[in-house]
Amino acid sequence: MKKYIVTLDEMDGMIEDIANDFTHGVVILRGNLAAGKTTFVKKMAKFLGVDEEVTSPTFSLQHCYKERVFHYDMYNHGLEHFISLGMLEELERDGLHFVEWGDDELVKILSSAGIDIMTIDIEKISDDKREYTTCIY
Repeated sequence: MKKYIVTLDEMDGMIEDIANDFTHGVVILRGNLAAGKTTFVKKMAKFLGVDEEVTSPTFSLQHCYKERVFHYDMYNHGLEHFISLGMLEELERDGLHFVEWGDDELVKILSSAGIDIMTIDIEKISDDKREYTTCIY
């Protein structure tokens, strides 16, 4: 487990560190509304060479960037809907999968399937500072 307390301007070092520690699998992003989950994905995608605009897939459920960067949002749909659409199979594709609003049940399912997982809990400290707690399973 690692903890980072950074501002938006200080995220680059943390992003590089996380990208070096976790190169493929599912990154589950947890935190309250406006904690910075999508901002994290935007910064990571840019670090990974994604040139296109990264937006939250809140209503579409999934966005794909390049060939190896995938972004999901379960906020409006939940895990059961995600599973019913066959999205778990998507998480087996080679690359990095960022899942906003994933929960412990998703961690359990992915672990049982042998998929590499990192959770990142994001806590808003102030308007411009967040605490990121990472854990690799």
